[in-house]
Amino acid sequence: MVGLFVALHLANHLASLVSVSAHLHFMELARKVYRQPVVEGALLLCVLFQACSGLFLVVRGWRERTGALAWLQAASGTAVALFLVIHVGAVLTGRVALELDTNFYFAAAGMHVGHLGLFFAPYYFIAVFALFAHLGCAAWWLSGGAQRGRLLLTLALVAGATVALLLVASLAGLLEPFEVPAKYIATYSN
Repeated sequence: MVGLFVALHLANHLASLVSVSAHLHFMELARKVYRQPVVEGALLLCVLFQACSGLFLVVRGWRERTGALAWLQAASGTAVALFLVIHVGAVLTGRVALELDTNFYFAAAGMHVGHLGLFFAPYYFIAVFALFAHLGCAAWWLSGGAQRGRLLLTLALVAGATVALLLVASLAGLLEPFEVPAKYIATYSN
C-alpha cells in the first residue's frame, strides 16, 4: 500500500514537470482515492508501520552489517523512514492546524522563503534519492547475481538523482516560474 502511494505521489510530482496546473489536476484526481477516510487511515497506519519497522531493522542489524551495500541500504532506509514521519506530520499539520490545501504550493513554499531553500532543496533531494537507492539495494539483493545487481543499483541511483534533481528544480520554480500564494509563505513567518 505504501509502495503504491509513493509511486502515485512521485507521479503526481513528476506531473509538475509539465506544469504546476498539471500537478494540481493530477492531485485532485488522485485525492478522490487516497483521501477516502478508510483508505487514508489504512495508509497512515501502513506508513507508520513501514517507518517504525524499518528503523527497528536498522538498529537491530547495526553490529552485523558489513559492506558498502548493506550500509547504503541502512542509510537510505533510515532517510526514507525519517522523511516519511516528518513529511506526513507536516502535511497533516498543514491540513488540520493551518487549514491549508497541502498541494504543490505547500511543498514548494519553503523553497521560496529567504534562505530556507538551502534546507528544503537537500531535504527533498535526499528523500527522493534515498528512496531510489533503497529500492536499488533491494534489486541488488533480489537479482541473484553481482553483475546484474550492480547494474540495477546503478540504474536506480542514476534515476534517483535525476528524478530528485528535476523535482527540486520544479519546486524551486526553475522549470516553470510560479508565485507561491501568500498564505503558504506566511506559514514560515508565523
